[in-house]
Amino acid sequence: MVRGPKKHLKRLNAPKHWMLDKLGGIFAPKPSAGPHKTRECLPLILLLRNRLKYALTGKEVTSILMQRLVEVDGKVRTDRTYPVGFMDVVDIPKTDEHFRVVYDAKGRFVVHRITKEEASYKLCKVKRLAFGKGGVPHIGTHDGRTIRYPDPEIKVNDTVMLDLESGKIKDFIKFDVGNLAMCTGGHNNGRVGTIVHKEKHKGSFDIVHIKDAAGHTFATRMTNVFVIGKGDKPMISLPKGKGIRQSILQEQAKIYGKTA
Repeated sequence: MVRGPKKHLKRLNAPKHWMLDKLGGIFAPKPSAGPHKTRECLPLILLLRNRLKYALTGKEVTSILMQRLVEVDGKVRTDRTYPVGFMDVVDIPKTDEHFRVVYDAKGRFVVHRITKEEASYKLCKVKRLAFGKGGVPHIGTHDGRTIRYPDPEIKVNDTVMLDLESGKIKDFIKFDVGNLAMCTGGHNNGRVGTIVHKEKHKGSFDIVHIKDAAGHTFATRMTNVFVIGKGDKPMISLPKGKGIRQSILQEQAKIYGKTA
């Protein structure tokens, strides 16, 4: 009789966006339980070894983390399978480097280098709004935080700008037509554009239509939309490509020159 959750993860079963090679072993690091879902995160070991190339082996990753050199969202993390997810800030104070984990235009996690000023805050999507004991209002965010006494204007699906040092809300962005948003799931994962139209479907999924900077319009579920800026100005720096997905022909032309 099996008891409890699975402790292993096979290589072929690991999320595609981790970009692990098929023949690099049988197993993959199984993310610990944490603020992000197993299939929507990047374990610290992959971030340090496969993306940033600070280590060659898992043992080296452990020795880096055990020296308490890596911080996630301002807190030292020593668990090598700690799940780092969308919008998380990874700091390495010794080298004075700061990274934010975001999606590229193809929906893969990219460890995007940012400035020290930008590393002091993160954006969180409001997942729920409720009243606790004694009628205290609180919101729950996409990364498992509970923030008490939010601004009464903040509603579900809005985005809050969180100061990582104090854990307080500095600013918020409404989930409104005309604001800049990024897709965090589905076929359009990683694409960035302006919200054009919202559709309500009773008993089904609400749909949001988004138009990117290149003029392409696409639709996705409301749950997959993460507002990242007021108007067309993003509150975080975007990785290469600025969230505009190119067609296969455009990518080909970019690689092989305009003559292809």
